[in-house]
This record gives sequence, C-alpha cells and structure tokens, in this order.
Amino acid sequence: MRSRTAATAALVLLASLLAGGVGSAQAAETLLSQGRPALASSVENGEAPAVAAVDGRTDTRWGSQWSDPQWLRVDLGATSNISRVVLRWETAYARAYQIQTSADGAAWTTIYSTTTGAGGTETVTVTGSGRYVRMYGTQRGTTYGYSLYEFQVYGAAGTTPPPTGGPGYVPANPPVTGVVPSTATPPATNPPTTHHEFQANCSVSRSNLPDDPIVFPNLPGASHSHTFMGNTTTNANTTLASLQAGSTSCITPGDKTGYWMPTLYRGDTAVQPVGRQVIYYKSGVIDYRSVRPAPPGLRYVVGSPSATLEEFRNSPGAVEGWECGDSVRNWDFPASCPAGSQLNIRFQAPSCWDGRYLDTPDHKSHMAYPVIGVCPTSHPVAVPMIEFKMAFPVSGDMTTVRLASGRAYSFHYDFYNAWDAPTLAALVGHCINGGLQCDPRGFDQYKPERGAALNQNYELP
Repeated sequence: MRSRTAATAALVLLASLLAGGVGSAQAAETLLSQGRPALASSVENGEAPAVAAVDGRTDTRWGSQWSDPQWLRVDLGATSNISRVVLRWETAYARAYQIQTSADGAAWTTIYSTTTGAGGTETVTVTGSGRYVRMYGTQRGTTYGYSLYEFQVYGAAGTTPPPTGGPGYVPANPPVTGVVPSTATPPATNPPTTHHEFQANCSVSRSNLPDDPIVFPNLPGASHSHTFMGNTTTNANTTLASLQAGSTSCITPGDKTGYWMPTLYRGDTAVQPVGRQVIYYKSGVIDYRSVRPAPPGLRYVVGSPSATLEEFRNSPGAVEGWECGDSVRNWDFPASCPAGSQLNIRFQAPSCWDGRYLDTPDHKSHMAYPVIGVCPTSHPVAVPMIEFKMAFPVSGDMTTVRLASGRAYSFHYDFYNAWDAPTLAALVGHCINGGLQCDPRGFDQYKPERGAALNQNYELP
C-alpha cells in the first residue's frame, strides 16, 4: 500500500509539473505599496495627507479637494509587476477612475478603467508593470472629494530591490530596537499643554561655500552654493568628530550641529539671513512624551533640490510656503514683496527614525514623517522634529530672486547632529516631553514656575 501510494503521489506531482502547476508557480503576490512614498494632486486639509492611504491603518485617510480630476500616486521604489489593487474608500469615493502605472512618474499607462465605481472596498485584478502606480479619478461619487482609507498595490517586486547595507549606509551603534510607535494621547493638563518645543538660535557661520558633506562627502566644490549655520567648521570633509571638535554660531554652546541650505541670490548677489535664525525642535507626534533625543551623527536631507512645485506644495514638511508681508502660501517666489519686509520660509523635517541607520544612500530612507501624529512601524523611533524658520532681507521686485539650487520650490536643507548629548537630552526631556514652549535656555515664559533646563550661559547647571 505504501509503495502504491508513493507511486501515485509521484505521478500526480509529475502531471502537475507537466501541466504547468508546481513547475510554473510564480513569485508570491505581496503588498508592495505599504509604507512607500505617496503624492497626491491635492489634500483636503492637513489631516488627510497622501501617505495616510499607504500606512496600513484604517483610521487614517487621504482626502482631496472637492473637484475633478484628482489623483493619488505611490512610489514602489523599483519597477514591479502589478497583479491587484485594493481601494478602501471612505464615504467619498470615485464613480469613474483609472488605475495607471508609470516608469518615471511622468508618462502613464492605464491598466484598468471604470465608470461604475461603487465605493466601499473595491478589489481590482490588473496586469501591468511600473515603479509608480496611481488612482486617477475623473468623476466623484459624491459632492465631496476623493477619500481613501487605503490604496493597496499587490504584485511581484522588482528583481533588484533596494539594498539594506553597503556603501552609503551608516549603522547606528548601538541600534535602537524593540520600539513600538506610541498611539497614546497624553492626558489633559491644567493649565493646558499647547506646545512641546524648544528653540535653537543660530546665525550664519559659513556662506557661499559649494560643499555638502552629506550628499558629496570629501568632494570640495561638488555642490551648489550653501549657506551654513551652527558649526563653524562644516565643509566637504566634515565628520561627527570634526563637528564635535569645532565651535558654533548657535547661542547654545552645546549645539555644534551642522545646518545648511542653498544660498539665496538676488541676481548674482548672495543674500544671507541677518542675525540668529530660529530652528525649532518640536514633537512631530501626538504623544510628545515618547520623543527621545536624536543620536549623535544622525544626518539627513529635508526636501529636494529637484522637487517640482507640486511636490514642494504637497510635501509633508510644507507649512505655508514662502511669505512676505500679507502674502502667504507662495510655492514659488512671489513677484513682489512690500518694501522693507522679509522673505520667510518654514519647512519641517521628518521626525520618525528607523533606529538602524544614521544615514542611507539617498539621505532620506532612514527617516519618515509621522502619519496623523503616529510614527510608522517601519520607523518607530520618535525624535525631535526640526523646523527651519528662515528670514531673508529681500523685498520689492522679486523677479531676480533665486536659490543656488533653482526655483523657490527647490528649497531644502541638511541636518548633521552634533549636539552635546547631555545638553540635548535635558532640553528634550524638559521642553518636549514636559510639554513646554521653551526658548534656547529651555525656559517657558508662560510657565516660569517650571524653571529652565540650562543656566544663563545656555549650559547645563
């Protein structure tokens, strides 16, 4: 009996192989879109960003403006074969839409189209390939916009997935492991907690220097011109050790961090911010008690010199664009600014760290933005959210104003952490974890009874 059973099993297996069963099995279908970068044609408000549709959570959503057409795009990171798309709609859904793929994010191929979308959860079987996949909505099913809890793309990943080690990866030593992103809401306080931040006040330390030790390490002159703040020694050969051995233009002696951004020009004349500029350290997550100090040597780039106006406007780091006088939400430089006013920009950095790398080849992948106030599981460590608040003394006719990197929407900045670790820990604990609105000393003038983290010389007492 055993020999006949074995023989029968062998014949069945052989038949399966010949029929294309086991022998032609394809790579398992996997969820490719979760946690990947996402972009949308518009955002309904600050609480419905594009990335919320690919975060694996059903309590967050992407919502668009109330008009047609609108789209949501996810970057899979590599060209992939797409087999299935799942759309989990909120009440506001698409009556008519297309699923499209693209190799470059510019030219699109439609792999599915419908004019009878029913909302709810729609599962669409498709055949196509591309690095980028988007839902392109042409007719709303309600009077509202388009609203997706989840946009899930399934298929087989590209044959050359991004590496997780090698050149460009700087491991944290030690790595931070075992962290679960906090979803808690801190209890109410009396008086109410409205802020959780402190300031770093730093002036220009080096200007018009075509160096970038993060993007072009050890290559002097390889970059466009930068304006440097904080550490006075930053150059193409900068390392954590050289920053720690240097001095600083920040009011706090313990802040030897390197901060830099593209130089701003009026015509061919460089324009530098005057005096100390404000660099906020804030909580980017709802549970501000879970924020911990950034590790020494953590570095990253915020924004992109190659961003389009659309990408700059919809960036999770965007605040209100470029401002001067009463003119706000300019995503390119305004044509003119009131005489004597200043041109201002605020831009926020990602504040969720993967806990594994101090840097990655693209200088971004080890960091992520929170989604509706919670770090993604791929980047579970909440660190201070940096917000640049820069003011440039230019006004009047702005038609010749530009950045060394290009148009206004190419604005970006670099961060290379070299804080004295105990000083940073004291400010994070007292101001961010403590729910205060602190100056560079760690003093909240609205809650003076809480004291300060640093002494009158901006040093640990």
